[in-house]
Amino acid sequence: MTAVSENEGPRLNENGIVGEEDKYFLEGPRSRFLELLFLLHICWEFLRGFRVFHFRGPCIAVFGSARWKVTTPWYETARKVGAGIASMGFNVMTGGGPGIMEAASRGAKEAGGHALGCNIILPKEQVPNKWLDKVFNCRHFFVRKVLMFKYSYGFVIMPGGFGTMDEFFEALTLIQTHKILNFPIVLMGKEYWEPVMALLQQMLKENAIDEADLQYIHYTDSVEEALHHLQRFANEKYRLSRLKTLKRLVWLGE
Repeated sequence: MTAVSENEGPRLNENGIVGEEDKYFLEGPRSRFLELLFLLHICWEFLRGFRVFHFRGPCIAVFGSARWKVTTPWYETARKVGAGIASMGFNVMTGGGPGIMEAASRGAKEAGGHALGCNIILPKEQVPNKWLDKVFNCRHFFVRKVLMFKYSYGFVIMPGGFGTMDEFFEALTLIQTHKILNFPIVLMGKEYWEPVMALLQQMLKENAIDEADLQYIHYTDSVEEALHHLQRFANEKYRLSRLKTLKRLVWLGE
């Protein structure tokens, strides 16, 4: 998806071996006791994530490669996107790391907005950037994706690798199956994403998807067009969600 590192395989230790926790998770059924402990660990990770983001307000998520440096054009584009999102009154939600994630977070902060990070613990690349107002560090990609989609009302897909592709198609799947509202998706970078758009058109031609599944995707090189699309659809969906102002409960330590 996404503001995510391109290394989405299991975490490796210093010897290049899959970390113990991930290895056990991937090996199949275990004892009931160990499975219960794993379930409790996941529930605790979700609970901590909910507490971090619960009162932060509506977000727009920006996904893209961790590998784009400050000197690259895509870094500057993501910075402008982050600033524009903040100017609309949304928080910028990213994967919390470097590259595109840092750029979007930086743009939000420079525009007077807020930047949130849902960071994944990895052996390289994924160190939280310094522009974040709040960061949550999680150990599992599926927890991270649930949190990022739960609090986001629009998605900007910048150029990236496997992680970005994963989160782009996750967003499309959730919208297609009505698991989330038809929030807007902006695909930034026509030349970069042209093969993907060609694939989507082939899916449409073969009746694997419906034309309605693509109506909320805006495919562009223009930051201004991207922000207009988000302004038009994200604000509408946010109003439709009818969220109430949430009050903090002191006795829960909020």
